[in-house]
Amino acid sequence: MKHVQIAFCPIILALTVGVYAQQLSSPNDQAFVAKVSQGGRYEVEASKLAIQKAVAQDVKDIASSEVHDHELVNAELKRISIAKHVSIAPDLNAEFQGKLAQLKALNGSSFDAAYMSEMATIHDKDEKLFAQEANDGGSVDFKNFAAATDRIVKRHIGALHGLDH
Repeated sequence: MKHVQIAFCPIILALTVGVYAQQLSSPNDQAFVAKVSQGGRYEVEASKLAIQKAVAQDVKDIASSEVHDHELVNAELKRISIAKHVSIAPDLNAEFQGKLAQLKALNGSSFDAAYMSEMATIHDKDEKLFAQEANDGGSVDFKNFAAATDRIVKRHIGALHGLDH
């Protein structure tokens, strides 16, 4: 009988941990983290590249702001994700690696235009994701994070659309 009890202990422990983890994050939260963590990491990497390669000073200025703001946002997302037991992929996925490679291949005003276009596109998508999570997220922590970050994304959209590149 002791063998049967011992055999059930790992199963009960696994079920308990699984239920606990589910209470910490919803499927919506997990999908949100998967999407915005990739986008945030890409924005930082592309913007670091823009600081080096951009020709126009206003593009470099936007890139500096992007790096600063998104490194802070990414760190907060990571902090909440750890607390809620939501994993974040350690590297950029193939889609964003490809986009970064395309930017690396460009120079001069072609780089500036492509970078600004990329940032406008991703911020427009991000704004929708953050607004949706702020309204429909499962965890109060992720909802609050999304609402606060949505304001930052909207500010970035204003800056990006305010330039003629």
